[in-house]
Amino acid sequence: MAGSWQVKAQAGGMLLALFGWVSSCVTTFVPLWKNLNLELNELEVWNMGLWQVCITQEEGAVECQAHASFLALPPELRISRLLMCLSNGLGLLGCLLAALGVEGWRPCEDKPGLKRRLLLAGGAALGIAGMATLAPVSWVAYNTVLDYWDDTVPDIVPRWEFGEATFLGWFAGVFLAASGLLLACSTRPTRTTPPPPVPACHQLPAAGGLAGGHYPLPKNADLVI
Repeated sequence: MAGSWQVKAQAGGMLLALFGWVSSCVTTFVPLWKNLNLELNELEVWNMGLWQVCITQEEGAVECQAHASFLALPPELRISRLLMCLSNGLGLLGCLLAALGVEGWRPCEDKPGLKRRLLLAGGAALGIAGMATLAPVSWVAYNTVLDYWDDTVPDIVPRWEFGEATFLGWFAGVFLAASGLLLACSTRPTRTTPPPPVPACHQLPAAGGLAGGHYPLPKNADLVI
């Protein structure tokens, strides 16, 4: 039976895993990885994601267009697509495996070894999903910083900046990694204090005779010959 701290760790890990997985899925599909404001036309804001580019006008109208070709994308966007899809799949798998191994799941209640392996597998999948989210988001952010401070580009050329999905992806990756760590740590066995030794029972003297085969007799007993 798991201790109270293990139950709390599992509950916290599952909550972080759910938040992280949903945030990772949102980060994957929203076109908010990069933002671009045109100085010549400040009424338009360009937003770029992994799948499409959108133009938001002041009136609220949004026009989106998918990327023309996967091979025409920069390397960081191509690899980011694959890693984010991998993160979403591993995050879902980790949530399912961990949910089967948490305390209170009755189908596996009588199999503590199986529950422990499910928690370890779910925690490992969630940890890998967190790394698969942090890597592409950080890579795109790094290239965005390099392009923004590139001295070879004229100052009149507009430059991309961080989008909201960048920060959401960082939070998602941290949540997924933290949930995997919590779930893995919750599988450690608790140290139980051994019960105090049971005092030995006072046994009556043996019914066998004393040395020499003589038995003690009561003082007032009559001897029968």
